Amino acid sequence: MDFTVILQPLWEKLWFLVPLFLLVAVLNSARFKGWVGEAIVNLSAHFLLDRKTYHLIRNVTLPTEDRTTQIDHLIVSPYGVFVVETKNMKGWIYGGERQRYWTQKVYRHSQKFQNPLHQNYKHLKTVQSRLGLTDDQVCSLVVFVGDSTFKTSMPDNVTQGLGFIRFIKSHTSVVLTTVQVKTLVEDIARGRLKPTWRTHRDHVRHVQGIVERKQGEAGLAAGREDYPFGQRRQQRDGWLVKPLFVVGVLAFATIYWTSMDKPDNGERSPSVQIAQAKAREQRLALEREQRARQEALRVEREAAERVRLARLEREREYAFEKAFDESYVALEGCDNWRSDRHMVECVNHRMRAKSGFRESNEK
Repeated sequence: MDFTVILQPLWEKLWFLVPLFLLVAVLNSARFKGWVGEAIVNLSAHFLLDRKTYHLIRNVTLPTEDRTTQIDHLIVSPYGVFVVETKNMKGWIYGGERQRYWTQKVYRHSQKFQNPLHQNYKHLKTVQSRLGLTDDQVCSLVVFVGDSTFKTSMPDNVTQGLGFIRFIKSHTSVVLTTVQVKTLVEDIARGRLKPTWRTHRDHVRHVQGIVERKQGEAGLAAGREDYPFGQRRQQRDGWLVKPLFVVGVLAFATIYWTSMDKPDNGERSPSVQIAQAKAREQRLALEREQRARQEALRVEREAAERVRLARLEREREYAFEKAFDESYVALEGCDNWRSDRHMVECVNHRMRAKSGFRESNEK
């Protein structure tokens, strides 16, 4: 049975669903949400903080003793170095400053995630040790973007939306000199790893290894209520991307295979014949359209040439009449008739004189 007859019309009507599903999957992925969250913080800091005072450095990966640590944003200013962790989440957020895991609840679905303050603590200590800063010169800051609501009391350094701008501006005590700020920015630029895809990939693998090792040491089993942000969340994150990608590839492969020539009897499938007939009709229609445009252009050029030649002929005739009148009519008195007979004689004489005058001019 040739499935092309069924698949081809279906594909022609529903092909757009495959890229649409892929787009939805990408927009729903944790990686894309993280990128959007970081972009929001970038733009907000760029436009709402004085760039001469606050120096924004994004996506900083620093080497550590056990491998690397990745910081979403560093904001260096005379009022301290702000180590910013970004979370793009929706729903209700439950947690406390000292709790190991916080909870995100979206409708009836709940999931635990690592306390971002604890997560950012390692970032802060790495920055502090590598730059030689004191405790009062660094500050941890967590920014939630997205449609989220805090359902428990949060510390001042855990903010929503543009609240992180107010938190940063609330620090007014100068703890770093202008020279120190400039030196810190240069040290960060020299000490960070290049923000490439390979750096990001290696860091992600490093974090996944740490998560798996901690889960193994703690003996956490899947399905428990206190099962943290590890495997279960990793299984959910991006679960829709791979299946839809496979479906898209299979759909393209199926259409391509069913559209190929049949190798056994040398006959083309009906869909191939229809496609070839459509292509031939389109090619012929295009050729006819091109010929029609060329013919219309030729007719237009010929009409313009005829108009030009007629205009030149009128100009030559006018010039001749003017020259004849000046050379003959006024001199011979034919412009002032004395009688009807004299008019006839003037007309006849003028016609003969005009013919001779034209021949003499052409010579």
